[in-house]
Order: sequence, then structure tokens, then C-alpha cells
Amino acid sequence: MSSEEFEKLHEIYRSLYEELKLMPEKALKCHGEERKRLVRRFDERQGEAEEMLQGMEDELRTAPSSYRNAMNTKLRMYRRDLSKLQRDIKISTSGFGSSPQAMEGSHHGLYSSENQHSTHLQSQRALLLQGTESLNNATQSIERSQRIAAETEHIGTDIIEELGEQREQLDRTRNRLVNTGENLSRSRKVLRAMSRRLVTNKLLLAVIILMELAILGAVVYLKFFRR
Repeated sequence: MSSEEFEKLHEIYRSLYEELKLMPEKALKCHGEERKRLVRRFDERQGEAEEMLQGMEDELRTAPSSYRNAMNTKLRMYRRDLSKLQRDIKISTSGFGSSPQAMEGSHHGLYSSENQHSTHLQSQRALLLQGTESLNNATQSIERSQRIAAETEHIGTDIIEELGEQREQLDRTRNRLVNTGENLSRSRKVLRAMSRRLVTNKLLLAVIILMELAILGAVVYLKFFRR
């Protein structure tokens, strides 16, 4: 409940009531068209007061029960006060110099105004209830949309985190592949160096063997064949 809105309606009602309670006495002092204008103004102000009371009742629906019960009792008193003022204005405009025809016309006009005002209030209340229902439906729709948006955001956050982890894994894999490539390059260089040394060693070994065979041949020649 909006306490500010309730207090605003209450102040408007009190102002209307202060104006209404002076009208029965004024009606005793006026006649003819002036009295009719006074009755019309009374009907208008009473209708406005009824609307303020209805608005206060609507505001009280969501109030705490202790506060709501006390104010509902006060609102019933306000309605009784309005009914009393309505009876007073009828009495003030039905006699004291008025003819039976004027009294009947005054009653008829007052009842007609009451019926019109009652119909107007019912129409306004139906529109208010319809608007409240539409507002509730819109609020529920917004809440559902907010829940869906929150769930979507949560899913999107999880996906982003998972993609970040996968990116880190890919970066680590790429770094390992780069390191492996560098190691392979170094291994190939080492193997080529070892291959060259092996060839060199084989050549040296072949030269040594040939030199040894030559020396051995020379020794044999000098020992057995040379006289």
C-alpha cells in the first residue's frame, strides 16, 4: 500500500466532506434555481467523496491487517456520514416553501443523480479491476522474462567460462607443439652431426686400416722377401 496515496485521498475526502456538511443548511436559505444548483453541486461533491472512499478501500487491500481493520471501520463511519448528509439535503430541499410538485421533482432529480452516480462508480470500479488484472498479468510476464533473461545470462556466462578454459588448453597445446617442434629441430641437428662424425670416423678407420696393412705388407716384404 502507498501510505502517501492513501493520505492524499483522505485529505481530499475530508475537504469534500467539510464542504458537503455545510450544504443542507445553505439549502434551507435558498430557493428555485439557486437551490437546484446547490443540489447538483452536492451530488457532484458526494460522487467525488464516494470515489475517494473507494480509492482508500483499494489502497487498504494490501495494508497490514491491524491497520486495515481500523481504517475500514473509519471508512464505514465516513459512508454513514455521507448517507446522513444525503438525508439532510433531501429534507432541506423537500419542504419549507416548496410545492408538492417541486418536492417530487427534487426527489426525482436526486434519485436519478444517485442512480447515475452508482452506475458511474460501478463502471469505474470494473475498469479499475480490469486495469489491475492487466497490470498483474503484465507484472507476471515481466517477472517471467526477467527469470528467463537471468537463466540465459547464467548459461552465457558458463559458456564463456568454458570457452575460456578451452582457449587456455589450446594455447598450452600449441606451446607444447612449438616446444616439440623446436626439440625435433635440435634432435635433427644432433643426428646430422652424429652422422657426419660417424662417416668421418669410418673414413679415418679405413685410412688407419690401410696404413696398418701397408706397414704390415712392408714389414713382411722386408723380412721375408728382401735378401
